[in-house]
Amino acid sequence: MHVCLIVPGPLATVSGGHHYDRRMADSLRALGHDVRVVELDGRLPDPDQAAIYAARTAWAALPTDSVKLIDGLALPAFAGLPLHRVTALIHHPASLETGVPEETGQRLHATEAEMFRDLPRLVVTSEQTADRLVREFGTPIDRISVIIPGIDDLARCNGSAGPTCRILSVGALIPRKGHDILLRSLARLFDLDWHLTIAGSADRDPVHAHGLRALAEELHIAQHIQFVDDVTEALWTDTDLFALTSYFEGYGVAIAEALRRGLPVAVTNVGAVPTLVGPEAGIVCAPGDVEQLSKAMRRLIFDRSLLRDMAEVAWQSGQLLPSWDEQAARLAAVLAA
Repeated sequence: MHVCLIVPGPLATVSGGHHYDRRMADSLRALGHDVRVVELDGRLPDPDQAAIYAARTAWAALPTDSVKLIDGLALPAFAGLPLHRVTALIHHPASLETGVPEETGQRLHATEAEMFRDLPRLVVTSEQTADRLVREFGTPIDRISVIIPGIDDLARCNGSAGPTCRILSVGALIPRKGHDILLRSLARLFDLDWHLTIAGSADRDPVHAHGLRALAEELHIAQHIQFVDDVTEALWTDTDLFALTSYFEGYGVAIAEALRRGLPVAVTNVGAVPTLVGPEAGIVCAPGDVEQLSKAMRRLIFDRSLLRDMAEVAWQSGQLLPSWDEQAARLAAVLAA
């Protein structure tokens, strides 16, 4: 099977959706399929003229016999084209992104709703996203296939050796990830010994990223915070607790990776996260609730014995998650149908 995967460029960008696209492309190749990745220039998902031109140029150049798979963030640039033999890959609808201006969100919602109803097939990364597409966008349920992300066979985290509780958060520096909530929650724990590393690109929203650094200064916790562009194996290895306080997640790839590595997690009750994180593998709080999150994290940082117990449960649950090869085989079956 010859697959053309169309994504917002560059695919090397660190984000959950890009990670899914990249790993699926690699695993499909490993299964013997020919996969060509097409990266679109221009502003996405709210396409400017450069993105629309790139989409039409790419569309005209695609082999007629190829299986066409379009990432949901690139999809709005193809509005108006005859997408009769296209499968859309929806991590979460672009119009539901936190921080999108109201007018832009309404325009994107109308575009997505029309395209979702017309497309012959959609692949989503969680049951919760499938449900939202049906309820909020009028997407026919029989056109939707759920294929959750896979996971690698990852080494177990050792945790830090010293008294400081080392916390890791992985996600782009955008409003939806709720890093400001995490900072405000930790600022209340001035009497505890902790250090937070936030690993995520600032490129998608440089103004918000700058605001997060300014907030750390304002809260007088900047000396406890480290911002890095990408997560490394060393960061994972030395971490005691993973935290991600998003307002919305389609699935939560970074959370799944934390569980697979045996890390207890502090996360929010959004998307597929409650089904991914059992009650003994971490804490699940309401999105935006600084007080609840702060109280829960105080307990975990203070009680290292509890943290170790949760780490064991996280490790066991993480081993039950499917591999990328398994999920790529499921995707191949959907694309070939």
